[in-house]
Amino acid sequence: MTGIPKQLPFTNGAGKQWLSEMMPGFILCLVVGMAAKFVSEHYGGPTILYALLMGMSLNYLSQEGRCIAGIQFAAKSVLRFGIALLGARITFEQLLGLGFTPIAIVLAGVPATILFGYFCGQWLKLSKSQSVLSGASVGICGASAALAVSAVLPEDKESEKNLIFTVISVTALSTVAMIAYPLIVTGLNLSEAESGIFLGATIHDVAQVVGAGYMMSDDVGDVATFTKLLRVAALVPVVIVISLLFAKKGKAKSQGGSSLPLPGFLIAFVVIVAINSTGYIPQLVLDGMTELSRWCLIIAMVGLGMKASFKELSEMGWRPIALMVAETVFLAALVAIWLFMAR
Repeated sequence: MTGIPKQLPFTNGAGKQWLSEMMPGFILCLVVGMAAKFVSEHYGGPTILYALLMGMSLNYLSQEGRCIAGIQFAAKSVLRFGIALLGARITFEQLLGLGFTPIAIVLAGVPATILFGYFCGQWLKLSKSQSVLSGASVGICGASAALAVSAVLPEDKESEKNLIFTVISVTALSTVAMIAYPLIVTGLNLSEAESGIFLGATIHDVAQVVGAGYMMSDDVGDVATFTKLLRVAALVPVVIVISLLFAKKGKAKSQGGSSLPLPGFLIAFVVIVAINSTGYIPQLVLDGMTELSRWCLIIAMVGLGMKASFKELSEMGWRPIALMVAETVFLAALVAIWLFMAR
């Protein structure tokens, strides 16, 4: 019968060779990711951090052997696919329902934190890419923002090490904030709405925002979660702007030879958010996309961890840590001042 291919894409020689190269490393990352998920569910703590640390303990596997190609595939291709699916978590209606105050705080806080990180990083003699990466991770949504922004920053020999260091640092700071910030908002005598806005606008990772918010009350948790979603939505324009800026300087990463400076995963993210906002995607499908995105990011973090080592991270010195702590304090102070002025 004409018009029907005699072979499926992965049954020809090239497809079989690709699978044989990718599968060992990919399956390894999946198994380690499942172990990280198990530890997180049974003993507490962020899954992504466990995945990263477990991957780093297997760093030698990325140096030689059959797993190299699959680890690289997990750290790049799976990562970008997972970022695109993050769009299934938010809608425009959710964000607009927050009112003016959290929107204004996010619109001011996100770019201010990134700019603060950039100039502070320059003062600390860090690279522009590392300064922007840390500022975006603190200002937007922690590890997810770091993963997305790193995909449009210029590649060099330090790129992956900077990303891994940023993910570890921002996750650790977010965990500390989850414990400390509820005590801070209580000491500042903030209302439930103000407490939720503060937690959602300052804590880095979504999971820690939810934990800190609902630790105080359901109302605080609801406001904190929606405020955090607004920060997550800021990922789209921020990555677009960063991509355009580096493209203008002729430094952007190659995106398959396309003249469009925007990476495909970012376009897919925006499209998914827009479609999700229409309400046409069934809830079962949204749940599946969200879960798949979560697993893609876990697998990607295992792959990234396998490509780094504790020795390499220890050689980065005190400056990157000082930068991220300074950005965290700056963002918290900015939001607190804004809330007091808005009363």
